[in-house]
Order: sequence, then structure tokens, then C-alpha cells
Amino acid sequence: MPGWRVSFDASRPTEARPPQPHLVARPRPNPLPYLAILVGVLATGFSALFVRWAAAPGPVTGFYRMGLASLALAPFALVRRGGRQVWPRLGLLMAALGGLSLALDLSLWNTSVNMTRAANATLLGNTAPLWVALGAWLLFRERLTGRFWLGLGFTLAGAAAVAGADFLLNLQFGWGDLLGLGAGLFYAGYYLCTQRGREHLDPLQYVWAAGTVSAVMLLAISTALRLPLTGYPVQSYMAFLGAALVTQVLGYVSVAYALGHLPASVVSPSMVGQPLVTAMLGIPLLGEWLSPVQWLGGAAVLLGILLVHRSHTPVA
Repeated sequence: MPGWRVSFDASRPTEARPPQPHLVARPRPNPLPYLAILVGVLATGFSALFVRWAAAPGPVTGFYRMGLASLALAPFALVRRGGRQVWPRLGLLMAALGGLSLALDLSLWNTSVNMTRAANATLLGNTAPLWVALGAWLLFRERLTGRFWLGLGFTLAGAAAVAGADFLLNLQFGWGDLLGLGAGLFYAGYYLCTQRGREHLDPLQYVWAAGTVSAVMLLAISTALRLPLTGYPVQSYMAFLGAALVTQVLGYVSVAYALGHLPASVVSPSMVGQPLVTAMLGIPLLGEWLSPVQWLGGAAVLLGILLVHRSHTPVA
């Protein structure tokens, strides 16, 4: 406007404006670990379906799953850039014990899948966190809270409802449920061995070593029981390959990746979604429906497992 003149004295320093907290750019959370959890849950959720489609004895399906997966992982576990691979003796011992536990777990669980509903076997096999906590209490003298014992009660009551309904419906189904529960015990043994073994071996080293021992043990079990290793239809071999690459390699590597970026208190409870994925997939792909009592029992088992996980999570 006429008569107005704006002047600026460059000799006078300008006042520094205080930083605006709300304008500070915050780093975006990395979505890849969460995507890895989703992939891991979906991949392991297919495990029971591959076992059913294989239509082979449980130890044989386990042998192909672990053997093919070990072959696929061998180049990554045995070749290390820039140095010599180190294999501590205690780490190898824990991997051997873990592989033995995993072999017994797969033998029972794969047999369970062929004797009961895929969802039941997966649900009861995933009670491993309970037995891990009890084992840590007995072996490592870890303290257990009231939340743990409440979770144990929910899980056992739910498992009784699931198995009891099957015993009333079909005796073979009931025994299949019990085999799934027994598989969870040996799966817990694998977790306990892994807890100690990972102190001396990196993830790929441990997974490969335990998987190789497991494959050898499953081969020995199949041979001792005189189970045929060949002569199956093409569908069975495709299912063996799917179990190895989808469940063992893709699923387990995805979970290992997530554990490298997120705390176990986030990853572990998320894996409880595996039985739900199996139950949902089993309806259209296997034609397996669960009764209302079994849905309620399954919900109780999942709630119990979540309570067990929360009992080890520090409260903020």
C-alpha cells in the first residue's frame, strides 16, 4: 500500500523458534515382521492338511517333511561368508535332543491327524506352551503365577471337552485326540531344547541340525515299524513336498524372521491362530465340521494358552 514501507535489519539476529514436537517426523513401523507372522500362521495352518493329503503313515510323512526341508536349508546353514562355521558341542547336543523330541512329536501328531479331525490334532498339539512352562518350573525352577495355573485349568478343561466329545462319537477319534495331546508334550521338549541350544547356535544352524537329526530318527522309526517309504501315489509325494517347503521352510523361517524383529510376547500368542486356520481350512478342503461343544472346548484351550503366554509377559 502507498506510504507503507517494510524494513529488515539484517544485523539483528532472529529469534529461534522452539521445536514443535507434533511436527517431528516419526519413523514408520516396519510392516514386514507382522506380515511374516501372518505368513507363518497360514503356512503352519496347512500342516495338517498336507498330512491328510499324503495319506501315509505318520512317521513316513514326518521323515519326508524334515528330510526335504533339511536339504533345502543345508546351503544356508552350512555356508558362512567371511569365516569358518563354528559348531559348539553343547549346541549340537541340544539340537540332537531337540531333533529327537521333534521326531517323536511328528510321529504322534501325524498319526493323530489321520485318526481325528485335523483341527483337533492341531489344537491339542499346540498345548506345548503349557508343558514348556511346567518343564521350566520343574527343570529350571522358574516361578509360575496364578495366571498360569488359571490358563492350565482352561486348557485342560477345553481339551477334555474336545476329546470327550470325540470319545462319545467315535472311539478312534478319541484316541487320535489323546495322541495329539501327547504330541504336544514332545513338542514342548523341542522348545526346551531349543531354548538352550540357541544360546550356542544361530537360528539356521539350530533348525538345520535339529531337523537333520529328526529326519534320521524318523527314518529309523519308519524302518523299525516296517513302514513303506516308497510306492505312494503322486499326490502323496506332492503333499510331502508341500509339508517340507510350505510348513517347515516357509512357515518356520517366517516365524524366525519375526522373532528377530519383534518380542516373543508378540509373536508367540499370534501363533495360537494356527489351529483356527486349520479349522477354517478343514471345513471346505476336508469337509470336517466341529460340534458346538468342540468349538467351546477349542475356545477354552486357546484362552488357556493365551493366559499362559501372558503369565510370562511383564506388565508395563
